[in-house]
Amino acid sequence: MVESIGQVFPEAKYQRCTVYFYRNVFSVTPKQKVKDVAKILKAIHAQEDKNAAREKVDSVVKKLRGMKLNKAADKVEESIEKTLTYMNFPAEHWRRIRTNNTLERLNREIKRHTKVVGTFPDGESALMLVCARLRHVASSEWGSKRYLNMEHLKSMVISEEEGIIAG
Repeated sequence: MVESIGQVFPEAKYQRCTVYFYRNVFSVTPKQKVKDVAKILKAIHAQEDKNAAREKVDSVVKKLRGMKLNKAADKVEESIEKTLTYMNFPAEHWRRIRTNNTLERLNREIKRHTKVVGTFPDGESALMLVCARLRHVASSEWGSKRYLNMEHLKSMVISEEEGIIAG
C-alpha cells in the first residue's frame, strides 16, 4: 500500500508512524534494554527541527552501537528519515501528524460496527455499512472537530511562494 502512495498521490509526503518505528527497533532490542532505547529514540523526535533531529540520529546510532545493539542501530539508520517528514510542516501540527492515531481510532470504530454484523452476504453490503459509519463520523461532533489549524499551513505556503518570487 505504501508503494502506491507515490503513484496515486505523487505530491504527497509519506509520514511513517513514530510509534511503529519504535516498535520495530524494540523488536531487535533485548527486553532489559528497551526502556533505555526508548529514551534515546524519543530524543530524536524531541528536536526543534529536522536538521537537529538528523544530527541526533548520528549520536543515537553511535550510542546504540556502543551498547552492542547493532541491529537496532541498523533499523534506525534504515528508516528514521520516513519518521521525520512531519518536521516539514508547521510545528503546531507535529504532535498530530507524527503518528497515525486518528486513522487507527477510525478503523477501530469501523471494526467495532462490522464485528457486530459478523458475516456479510456480499462485499457491497460491507462497503455500505462502512460508508454509513464514515458518514456518521463525519457528521458527528467527532467529525466536526478541527484537527489541524489550516492557517498555519496557509502561512507556510505563502512564505514559500514569497521565497520563490524573491529567489
